Amino acid sequence: MTDFRGAWTGDDVEAFLQETTVPIRIATRRPDGSLWLVTLWYRYRDGALECATRANADVVRFLRNDPEIAFDISTNDIPYRGIRGNGTVEIEPDGRPVLRDLVERYLGGTDSSLAEWLLDEDREEVGIRIEPREIYSWDYSERMGEGASDRTA
Repeated sequence: MTDFRGAWTGDDVEAFLQETTVPIRIATRRPDGSLWLVTLWYRYRDGALECATRANADVVRFLRNDPEIAFDISTNDIPYRGIRGNGTVEIEPDGRPVLRDLVERYLGGTDSSLAEWLLDEDREEVGIRIEPREIYSWDYSERMGEGASDRTA
């Protein structure tokens, strides 16, 4: 069960994750113990964050070695808001259904050369399912929203 802390309720976090299409940043450890950060598209489904990537990607090997991760999903424009947390990853052998949903979510459809390349049947994709243990939310809308620049002048 996920422990929600910070500015938002669990329902607020879920709404943010459903409506926001910025990538997730996942921090993991390489086999030598050093840190590795990767950015992926995600979807939120049934309390978990789901991603897809090539089966031979380095991050897949790192996650198989150590499934404990930290993550961040936050907006890039003012007012900044988002979540960060930690959890455990499961690698799922067929990531193609997740990938198709991600292409539609982030690209708005499958009618582009990027979508065609990503969905090429020769690509071997795995799914990455993140079970969040803790999610901490923050929202700077009140202090950075409309009129914020007037307060700092």
